[in-house]
Amino acid sequence: MHGIRPRQKVTQADWKGYMAARAERAKDDTLIRFFDTPIPDPETPLSEVPLVALDMETTGLDERRHAIVSIGVVPFTLGRISMAQRRYWVVKPPRPLDEESIAYHHITHSEIADAPDLDSVLDELLTVLAGRVVVVHFRNIERPFLDAAVKARRGEGVLFPMIDTMSLEARWHRQTLWARFRRWLGRPPVSIRLNASRERYGLPVYQGHHALIDALATAELLQAQIANRYSPETPLKALWC
Repeated sequence: MHGIRPRQKVTQADWKGYMAARAERAKDDTLIRFFDTPIPDPETPLSEVPLVALDMETTGLDERRHAIVSIGVVPFTLGRISMAQRRYWVVKPPRPLDEESIAYHHITHSEIADAPDLDSVLDELLTVLAGRVVVVHFRNIERPFLDAAVKARRGEGVLFPMIDTMSLEARWHRQTLWARFRRWLGRPPVSIRLNASRERYGLPVYQGHHALIDALATAELLQAQIANRYSPETPLKALWC
């Protein structure tokens, strides 16, 4: 990771410089192209930012012991979701599935039996992500898992700016004075899980734990968050992390 841990924060002003520096240092051709693709300026209004929702299903929560089993991506903007450009991959993890993970993401042994290794879809995945701002719901899954997976296969990791819809919900429901007062009263915190967050904006209920469906759900959630909490003119730097 060239001195930057997956969970270490890169400041808003650093992202463009970080990507340029990684393009110069990267050895893998795909990673060079990825980091060399310009990303939007932090002052860009959200209405002009090309976005892509990303979701992964994994065999657990620890990127050091668990692995990615499926990936879904949905390119979008604030005004339009490009389902025709969606991508979905099931990939074979390096270790056998256990029953607990199957019950969670519903991907079975037979589905991964002939699935490719992540390395064979990585070029296509990074091509879809390149130049777009990636949107996730809980970056502490997608960011470290993708970094670890790429590092294991290409010898160098990958880090890039994200908008985290869960973090945006936390700003309003976990970090305000009212939220602190609720905790002081002993009331349970408001759920900021994907389906609970969508429900607050009147969005439809989708079946969870499918990477493509959750990517679509995340894209719709960000659109609703901007419409209700921000504006299309909000600069990108107010949201990315």
